[in-house]
Amino acid sequence: MVVLRHEIGDVLRDVRQRQGRTLREVSHSARVSLGYLSEVERGQKEASSELLSSICSALDVPLSMMLREVSDRLAEAEGVAVPDTVPQEFAQQFGGDMPDDFTDGFSRGLAVTKN
Repeated sequence: MVVLRHEIGDVLRDVRQRQGRTLREVSHSARVSLGYLSEVERGQKEASSELLSSICSALDVPLSMMLREVSDRLAEAEGVAVPDTVPQEFAQQFGGDMPDDFTDGFSRGLAVTKN
């Protein structure tokens, strides 16, 4: 059985580690205790939406991108096919307006590096 808090924690840890940042750095930026952030990353604590938003801000990753990655991982665990294309109505509305530097820094949507 897939547990949502485990997937959220895994994604947050993956992003932080890809950025080469420590728990201490991110916890300070997010204004959350080091121990609590560690428990969230290990899937031991269920983080509120406000806390997730704060952590994502500290990681310079949009909350929506983090949740998208979690959603994709859940779908994969459930054996659901995840389309890797942009829905047609979204592409028509926003087609091509995403700056290259926004998408270039993302690996599976989340590998933003802190400069």
